[in-house]
Amino acid sequence: MASQPPPPPAVEARFADLCKELGVDEGVAGEAAALLQEGKGALLTSPSFGSRSREDVEKLCFAFVLYCATKLKETKEGSSVMLWQILKACKLKCDDFFKESQQLTPKINQVLGNRYGSDWEDRLEMKRLEILVNLLADASRFYRKAFNELFLSGSTGQEPGSTTNIPDYIRFGWLLFLLLRSKSPELFKDLVSCIHGLVAALAILLIHVPAKYRSFTIEGSSHLIKQTEKGVDLLASLCHNYHTSEDRLKEMMEKSYKVIEEFFSRKALSASDCKTSNLDKIDTDALMYFKDLVDEECFESNLEKLEKLSNTASCERELDLKMFLTSNDYIVSAGNSSGGSTNLGCSKRVFETLASPTKTIKRMLAVPSSPSSPAGSIKVVQMTPVTSAMTTAKWLREVISSLPGKPSAKLEEFLSSCDTDLTSDVLKRVSIVLEAIFPTKSSADQGVSIGLNCTNAFDIPWAEARKMEASKLYYRVLEAICRAESQNNNVNNLTPLLSNERFHRCLIACSAELVLATHKTVIMMFPAVLESTGLTAFDLSKIIENFVRHEETLPRELKRHLNSLEEQLLESMSWEKGSSLYNSLVVARPSLTSEINHLGLLAEPMPSLDDIAARQNIHPEGLLPTSKKRPSCPDGSGDPQSPKRLCTECRNTLVERNLQTPPPKQSQMGLSSLKAKWHPLQATFSSPTVSNPVTGNEKCAVVGVQIFFSKILKLAAIRIRNLCERLRQVELTERVYNIFKQILDQQTALFFNRHVDQLILCCLYGVAKVSDLALTFKEIVNNYKREPHCKPEVFRSVFIGSTNRNGGLGTRHVDIIVFYNEVFVPTAKPLLVALMSPSTHPEDKKTTNSQIPGSPKPSPFSNLPDMSPKKVSSSHNVYVSPLRQTKMDALLPPSSRSFYACIGESTQSFQSPSKDLAAINSRLN
Repeated sequence: MASQPPPPPAVEARFADLCKELGVDEGVAGEAAALLQEGKGALLTSPSFGSRSREDVEKLCFAFVLYCATKLKETKEGSSVMLWQILKACKLKCDDFFKESQQLTPKINQVLGNRYGSDWEDRLEMKRLEILVNLLADASRFYRKAFNELFLSGSTGQEPGSTTNIPDYIRFGWLLFLLLRSKSPELFKDLVSCIHGLVAALAILLIHVPAKYRSFTIEGSSHLIKQTEKGVDLLASLCHNYHTSEDRLKEMMEKSYKVIEEFFSRKALSASDCKTSNLDKIDTDALMYFKDLVDEECFESNLEKLEKLSNTASCERELDLKMFLTSNDYIVSAGNSSGGSTNLGCSKRVFETLASPTKTIKRMLAVPSSPSSPAGSIKVVQMTPVTSAMTTAKWLREVISSLPGKPSAKLEEFLSSCDTDLTSDVLKRVSIVLEAIFPTKSSADQGVSIGLNCTNAFDIPWAEARKMEASKLYYRVLEAICRAESQNNNVNNLTPLLSNERFHRCLIACSAELVLATHKTVIMMFPAVLESTGLTAFDLSKIIENFVRHEETLPRELKRHLNSLEEQLLESMSWEKGSSLYNSLVVARPSLTSEINHLGLLAEPMPSLDDIAARQNIHPEGLLPTSKKRPSCPDGSGDPQSPKRLCTECRNTLVERNLQTPPPKQSQMGLSSLKAKWHPLQATFSSPTVSNPVTGNEKCAVVGVQIFFSKILKLAAIRIRNLCERLRQVELTERVYNIFKQILDQQTALFFNRHVDQLILCCLYGVAKVSDLALTFKEIVNNYKREPHCKPEVFRSVFIGSTNRNGGLGTRHVDIIVFYNEVFVPTAKPLLVALMSPSTHPEDKKTTNSQIPGSPKPSPFSNLPDMSPKKVSSSHNVYVSPLRQTKMDALLPPSSRSFYACIGESTQSFQSPSKDLAAINSRLN
């Protein structure tokens, strides 16, 4: 492929003008210019499926390069330009910048590593900033809405002759929140804490802002419904309205009083001693009042003092937090906030659509729904990120926090009924694993933290509270699972399950993830719990459905969150290098062993509790250190005897063992064999090489892979149906699904290191090609972009393995069309050919003059591999191939050519090249 032409010199001049406009230090400007020079070839190349203009691409590139140079180059404190200033100068929104940065980073990954070291990505703090922006955008929207409910609008609240208006008060409250946040940053690492801080600010405004500006009167108000003998209970009423904790709000009020006293040098007075109309008919017990806080004579100076407040945290200095309340050009749009795994309110279907093992694929494919609403006929009321967070926090507070902090009597009975009493093991494991997730010691005390990448990121009381919530939830679900397993097996001795280390860690990780998702913290995002616990995505995917089934009180929002997580695990994370899925596949499907080993996909051994404790320097109180000799589990799935043993030794042993095992019969491996067969959790979590305790004639790896594949098929069925409906090609749905199913079963290696959606897009295009439909890849991708789960990297960056000159493994990432032509078609061609009826095979359809029918309408994309011949005329069988076409490609039969994606077809017979080019350009644009 020809290299991209260098950008014109004007690019460097425009970048230099941007640096001058921002007043960038000469050293940083020079560093940024050098970085641009080194990476501009890759950065300024428009993506194949991009819809942005060259000017937009250039602005994003400038902002990204300048931010990298500013953040990564060592500069004096206060001498560098901030990210918000860069974005403002480039006229970019935060969400656009963060979204596109994910595409720019891989392009110059090596350049940044060579210039700034291997830790450049952590120092850039891009992901943390993105989450922080989403959090504050959600918080500001909540505050604005709540303020407008409690106070008059700006148009009706302004009095003649008054120098203070409603917008000033709303800004004063937001700045008061930022002041409290700057003085106690450890309290505001999550959305729930931020909402408590904002409700405290609203309470202070209600106490101090003149009553004439309220949108309600105290008598019969629907806003303040909690009453005491002395009047309206202000804090209890606000807690009722916004689902906050009354105890926590009172603590936040106390901190607010102290901060106001220090910042404004004003003494807090007991509200019960103050005679003001603002407090009429309000119970003033425990409330404090500040004279001259918002009085007209002092308000302007107090507001001005708050305006001068600057961010103190190094990460937050990159953002202007004041602008979140007023600047729509700076913050993200409402639809883009709280993205990623923590968005609890965006799912369009209930969790059971994917998780229920009783639903068949046929039924999912047949669910009627309109193309405009492809998610189905089930309508779920949308919730805002704040509403969902506060609702789930209330559940955690009222249902889980009230539970005992240790195993119940019934759970202890199950643990003590095992071959050996496992109670102490369970307590010790919970303490070690949760300390790894929620560190309560400073980095100096604990050495290297595997849970967090920053010093003292969690406030210790906050982390202790989250540990307690996670442990209580874990004990509750563990007991429910034990009850169910005992009832199903008619035994109380659950040693095989309760002695399984991987099962317990998955349950603890799932509990901790739900606690983190409830509070929507900016410090620790999924998949951090996997890294902290030593688990892989495939491990966690085994527990989610069971967790939901056995925790009946789980709020709908958390079920949606688990649904979203499971989709992430199924669609890509379980297929990544280092997933334990591959350790199961080499047992369940030995034919894949060589490919798995060639790509180096096998997972490392799971670290032992000793290893996790050593990294965290954990010594749980009252618990003995982990013994080096553990009783051997019947399934051999306990802790690794030697955490330090080489991974290669483990892999070689596993591979040697499986090379001697004959491949299972196809009927055994059929995906339908899972029907009407119940598998206990013991089989799901047992070592892959252990025999299934239910049947005895198959390995547990077979069971695990079958269950996993059945979930993949359910997820694919939903997405295929939705995409076909968007394209108005419903008749293709079942054929596309059948091809996908066959590829998963017979060509599983196509999924290695790839995203499930990449295979869905290729199956859809391939079926359309053999069905003689004029459906282009551009149409498919454009409709895929409208799906809620769309990720640009799915069609922009597809993994392709290759062998370098030294015989070693090399990798490259290409767009979806190159992958389709180079990898998908050669592999899936027999399956696609089987879809064609005999009358549609070109070889069997030769006429007397041996003419071959014209190729289907081509896809309007560039950057194609050389293997696709270009048809010049629709009426003459003349193909033009590039000069560098290989003999192998030139000898492809016409039937094979029809499978590939191509461009360059003439729009009319014998048309001039200039008109052909104009027609092609119109298609591309």
